[in-house]
Amino acid sequence: MPRTGITSCLQATILTYITYIGCGISAIFLSITLLTYLAFGKLRKDIPSKILIQLCVALLFLNLVFLVDGWLALYPDAVGLCISTAWFLHYFLLASFTWMGLEAVHMYLALVKVFNTYIPRYMLKFSLLGWGIPLLVVIVVIAVDEDNYGLVGYGQYVDGSRTDDFCWLKNDITFYVTVVAYFCVIFLINLVMFVVVMVQLCRIKKQNPDNMRHRNGLQDLRSVVGVTVLLGLTWGFAFFAWGPVNLPFMYLFCIFNSFQGFFIFVFHCAVKENVRRQWRTYLCCGRLRLAENSEWSRTATQKTGKKSLPVTRATSLHSYNSSQFNNSSIFSFLSNDSSERPSGGIGSPFDDRSITALEEPNSDMVLNEINSQFRSQN
Repeated sequence: MPRTGITSCLQATILTYITYIGCGISAIFLSITLLTYLAFGKLRKDIPSKILIQLCVALLFLNLVFLVDGWLALYPDAVGLCISTAWFLHYFLLASFTWMGLEAVHMYLALVKVFNTYIPRYMLKFSLLGWGIPLLVVIVVIAVDEDNYGLVGYGQYVDGSRTDDFCWLKNDITFYVTVVAYFCVIFLINLVMFVVVMVQLCRIKKQNPDNMRHRNGLQDLRSVVGVTVLLGLTWGFAFFAWGPVNLPFMYLFCIFNSFQGFFIFVFHCAVKENVRRQWRTYLCCGRLRLAENSEWSRTATQKTGKKSLPVTRATSLHSYNSSQFNNSSIFSFLSNDSSERPSGGIGSPFDDRSITALEEPNSDMVLNEINSQFRSQN
């Protein structure tokens, strides 16, 4: 992740346009994703959806601050405003990295360390980590030296023209420690978690070939790409932006990361069957509209009615863990969108209390496999 950037004025201008256009589009579609999940309560009952919301908030503010940063840099007399902008840009960048890392940790806990994992106030602790760690870092940075933030220029291009100024970290050591090193740690964690989860899924797929017949290669590829975008693994293109391949990887880096919010909308909102059904039920009209008493809604009502049965420790875990896997970023890459169902744990008092998974009738093969393992252990 070179500090100096592109030395060609033409290439830098093209990359700048790509970045600003991508960030603008991402901000729009992140807003749509957030409004969708916040407006429809059925979509945010599970933990992965709550983590997705937090990540979208961090990325949305990161894009918005970035978009106004270059404009504010045109007013060098507004020193305090420039410092504040750089501070917020740094904070939301670190918050975005942190929530990507927490997404990977949750996938690992939910799919690999399925049993004997009890975490009280799970989402509260994740929120403290996701927003608290970046806040601690930026407070330390500005407490050490308030001049760490300010107006930055990166010299001249090869044709003699000057680079655009930007409100950002002025000190190189601070930049490499609090941005590059921080990102490297998150990226390595996410990469390891991604590999471990993929291995676990392949193992389960081999053990349950009959339950995976409905999946095809395109669906698997779409799922892998969706998780890659969600975990921010595309930021790894910065590692290859050196030497003779610097320019092509800078293009890949700018395209994939400036459009990350758009890709999140596509893979974790637009292509999900249950999200589209909510849109068609409440936002569409005419032939596209779905009735609220459709088959999907009746299934939700029937499952919600089952909560009146006596609740034991096992049944409460059944309810909670179905809600964790269904209608989530994790479940979307494990199953076909058409097989997603409303969770049986909506409104469960055990929400955010444990990480485990049991079977729901006619559910995904992963849940069935986990359930069979659970029965064999008991």
